[in-house]
Amino acid sequence: MLRVFSVAFWAFIGITSPVFFLGAVILWLVTLPFDRRRVVLHLYSSAWAILYVHLNPLWRLRVSGRDLLPWRGAAVLVANHASLVDILVLFGLFRPFKWVSKQEIFKIPVIGWNMRLNDYVPLVRGSGASVRRMMDHCDRHLRAGSPVMIFPEGRRTQDGTLQTFKNGAFELAVRHGVPVFPIAVHGSRRALPKHGLVLRDRADIRIEVLAPLQPADYPDVQALREAARQAISASLLAGTPAGN
Repeated sequence: MLRVFSVAFWAFIGITSPVFFLGAVILWLVTLPFDRRRVVLHLYSSAWAILYVHLNPLWRLRVSGRDLLPWRGAAVLVANHASLVDILVLFGLFRPFKWVSKQEIFKIPVIGWNMRLNDYVPLVRGSGASVRRMMDHCDRHLRAGSPVMIFPEGRRTQDGTLQTFKNGAFELAVRHGVPVFPIAVHGSRRALPKHGLVLRDRADIRIEVLAPLQPADYPDVQALREAARQAISASLLAGTPAGN
């Protein structure tokens, strides 16, 4: 039964996404003269993504700490990454930010086109040149006052354990003197495992925005990185064990 439901769910996304993308193009054209950061388009994309979460009867999403996130001003948002579902549910923050995502997602018809329309940031894993382009792209967003969202583990966890964080997100925060917001994603791995697209049983997914970290309070990038990792790790350990 879950296999049949999974096929129907992904087919629904495939059928409806072109309609939503048409709306995104129209909105982009209308708002382009006065919304250079594409905030309105991002919020539209957030509503588009979160609609699929709320329409899925197997998933329940709760968000706490959203009010900590700024509506205006640059910041670096970092979240743990356990499932493809993370991308959908983190849109539920409903705050303006720019995704950093692997290049392959940008190649997906409609979904990838919308990511480019939003000026999200592509990254080819393992490519030094791509990492430099990604950092430059994030520099531009931060200078313009747009937060960036990064998975500092670099890829989804295999077994649910929190992996080592990479330095990039924290180098950006230190360079621009902007806060880091650790975000703990609970329960998404239960919703969808890393390999395959067959949905699992019911999942209680929770997004928890934690207290911001100020780069000035830490001696270097590594200390800031480890503070963010420890904050997320502590939140995950305090949460539901079955979710991570």
